[in-house]
Amino acid sequence: MSNNKPFWETKKLSEMTQTEWEALCDRCGKCCLEKILFQESGELAFTNVACQLLDRRTCRCLHYENRTHYVKECKKISPENLKECYWLPKTCAYRLLSEGKKLPVWHPLITGTQKSVLKAGMSAAGRCVPPKPEDELQNHIVHWEDL
Repeated sequence: MSNNKPFWETKKLSEMTQTEWEALCDRCGKCCLEKILFQESGELAFTNVACQLLDRRTCRCLHYENRTHYVKECKKISPENLKECYWLPKTCAYRLLSEGKKLPVWHPLITGTQKSVLKAGMSAAGRCVPPKPEDELQNHIVHWEDL
């Protein structure tokens, strides 16, 4: 009897191939929004300010393979460092699966189309602004439900 369950339901994150790992990303672009960590309170705030490499229309990184060369703060997410990535949006597949949750119904692996992320209103596309100086980030804090 064959197992017809998809890979994300049968494998641990650490067991996935690189292709499977990359397929988990829904390309929402929300992890590529600038964030502010308030030192006193430890509170993390998301902004609607896009990283300099984020194509705000497609939510794709312009230099994905070499992004850390261009943006030193950019972090390549992996099964090994996932717990350190506390800033991932609550809709992120990496975060959801690591918390034992299911992929959302709008996820491209469920729907078969990348358009479902935008249609569900889960993409940063159309909701983010170009890069801003660090001292202006506080003016761009957002409280989106999907962050």
